[in-house]
Amino acid sequence: MTVLVTGASGFVGRGLLPRLARDGDVRAAVRLAGAGETSSTAVTVVVGDLIARPDVGAALSGVDAVVHLAARVHVMRDQAADPLAAFRAMNVDAAVHLARAAARAGVRRFVLLSSVKVLGESGTFREDDAAAPSDPYGVSKLEAERALIGIGAETGMEVVIVRAPLVYGPGVAANMAALMRVVDRGVPLPFALVKNRRSLVARANLVDLLAVVVRHPAAANGTFHVSDGEDLSTPELIRRVARALDRPARLLPVPVALLALGARITGRGAVAQRLLGSLVLDISRARTVLGWTPPVPMDAALREMAEAWRAGAGR
Repeated sequence: MTVLVTGASGFVGRGLLPRLARDGDVRAAVRLAGAGETSSTAVTVVVGDLIARPDVGAALSGVDAVVHLAARVHVMRDQAADPLAAFRAMNVDAAVHLARAAARAGVRRFVLLSSVKVLGESGTFREDDAAAPSDPYGVSKLEAERALIGIGAETGMEVVIVRAPLVYGPGVAANMAALMRVVDRGVPLPFALVKNRRSLVARANLVDLLAVVVRHPAAANGTFHVSDGEDLSTPELIRRVARALDRPARLLPVPVALLALGARITGRGAVAQRLLGSLVLDISRARTVLGWTPPVPMDAALREMAEAWRAGAGR
């Protein structure tokens, strides 16, 4: 079996390539030659900028499945003049272009990595719950899901959607790297009284499920949620990260209502939602339909991430 992976040099892609190579041949699709590290386990193919709708027929020739990771990801302070248009150009239009080309090339299965953000910012979600994205990124991911499902129905190509929460692992950047930094420095954090629940997924667990849905017969035309199977409160996550770093967790008992008020006054409501609110993905469908369970325990994954961060990855 030959699998083409887009976004192969990205955070998830670098973990997925060697996992897929255990089961077959892998092609790492990149925008430019030398554009980023991929893996010695994959054959690199240059496809150009997907937004420009390049001819990708050669890259898809002989491919059995595509895993589409390439995306414009969620950013906290988007500088685009029209963020929704920018997200649509990459996350919807480019995905549609690639999927149609894949169907013409005879690709059997197309896997899209999507996001919990298609369903909203708070709650406990199953795959069939009503979508309610609240930002341009979530809107674009939902539109991509619907467009690709339509292409699958039209062409007979199997389309699989995998929705992920926050992904962490060795070399992670952004919010998780910032959390490790403040915990490592012993900065007190005012979250001891927070009693929320948040799903996360280690990169190793995410790529394992992606590898499963590439091949599993029961995954055809399905949507699956992925997480570590443990949903943590913000203070518990801080304690786990501190333990992984061999540092004390310094948590202060500040009332949650006061934290929320301070966030609103300072215009940081979105940040407060992630730190104070709950967002849980139910992964029972992956467990029952695919027989999948997260292979890496959360504490082991956090320890691996912390060790890589200590060594300088993403620091």
